[in-house]
Amino acid sequence: MIRINNLSKSFGTEQVLKGIDVTFGSGEVHGIVGKNGSGKSTLFRCLCGLESYEGEVTPGPKQLKQRLGYLQTEPYTLPLITGREYIQLLCSSRRIPQVDIEGNNLFDLPLDKYVTAYSTGMRKKLALNAILLQDNEVFILDEPFNGLDLESSVVLQELILRWKNRGKTVVVSSHIFSALYEICDVIYHLSASKFDKPYLPEDFSTLENKLRSEILEKGRL
Repeated sequence: MIRINNLSKSFGTEQVLKGIDVTFGSGEVHGIVGKNGSGKSTLFRCLCGLESYEGEVTPGPKQLKQRLGYLQTEPYTLPLITGREYIQLLCSSRRIPQVDIEGNNLFDLPLDKYVTAYSTGMRKKLALNAILLQDNEVFILDEPFNGLDLESSVVLQELILRWKNRGKTVVVSSHIFSALYEICDVIYHLSASKFDKPYLPEDFSTLENKLRSEILEKGRL
C-alpha cells in the first residue's frame, strides 16, 4: 500500500503536480490516464525517489526501494550487456543470487544476445522479466503496453492480475484504454496537475467517453 498526501511538484515556475491525495491499496490495480505532459511519469518518478517533491508519501521512497519494481516508458540498459546479464544484474542488486532465468523467460527473448540488438519492445519485455524475478511487492508500470505485440500484451495482463491476486500493489499508466479496462479496479484521470476523481469499473465507459470528447473537441472534428 502507498499513501500519498498533498504531493506537489514544480519545475521552475511550472507546477506539474498539485496536491495529489490518493491511496494505492494492496491487492489492487490502479490505472492512471492523462494526456502527454500531464504529469504521470513525474508522479511515478517522485514515488520512486528519482524526483524531489513536496508532500508526504508513506512508505517513502527509501522504504520502498528494496521492494519496488519500476518499469519506465523506455527502460535504460547498459551497453554491451546481454539479456541474461541484465536480469542477473537486477536480481543481484536485491541480493537474489540464484535465479532460474531460462525457466522464467516469459517472452522467449534471445538472452545471450547483446541488449543493444534488442528492439524497443524486446527491451521492455526484458525489463518486465527482470522486475518479475526480483519478487517485488509494489509495481509501478509507465506505459507498459507501448511497443508490445498482442501476445505479449496478453501475457502482461495476466501477470498484472496474478500480482493483484497475490496481494501486490500495482499502479499502471497507459494510453491504451482497453488494456486498463481489463485489469484495473480503479482508474484516475490526471488533469490540470491533479486527479479529478476516481473512476470505478462501472464508470470506465463514462471516463472513456469523456476523454474521447476532449480529444475530438481539441481537434475540432
